[in-house]
Amino acid sequence: MVKTEMYPIQKKLTYEELNKRIRYIEILIKILDRLYFVRYRYMGDSVEEAARKVGVTKRVAYVWQKRWNRDGYAGLLPRYAGGRPSKLTDDQKSDLKFYLRMQENWTTARVRELIRDKFGVDYSLKQVRVIMKGMD
Repeated sequence: MVKTEMYPIQKKLTYEELNKRIRYIEILIKILDRLYFVRYRYMGDSVEEAARKVGVTKRVAYVWQKRWNRDGYAGLLPRYAGGRPSKLTDDQKSDLKFYLRMQENWTTARVRELIRDKFGVDYSLKQVRVIMKGMD
């Protein structure tokens, strides 16, 4: 018997919209940390001390300061280059999704073997988990 919740959650956004908003807030939080760093520098903290306060390495803090000095606020915006392209093509990912749907209870290790056998691509277990999560 399925237990019904007394106070169920109302889905005001789609799952995808919710994830988009979460990613947006995560970006804002990154900018906020960088602004705190700049504020600590304005207050007279050394680069090393301001970096410690916001929880980054001294090397990262110097990059932030260089970008701030060169570009101001715009220099603090995260720069995402898109990352390394996938080793699997979109068609291969579609095929993989098909294989995964044919059977339940896949382990990460078994999916890794499937990818290696069917597509000749060798991923780490961590990479396989990321791929599987993206297929939900």
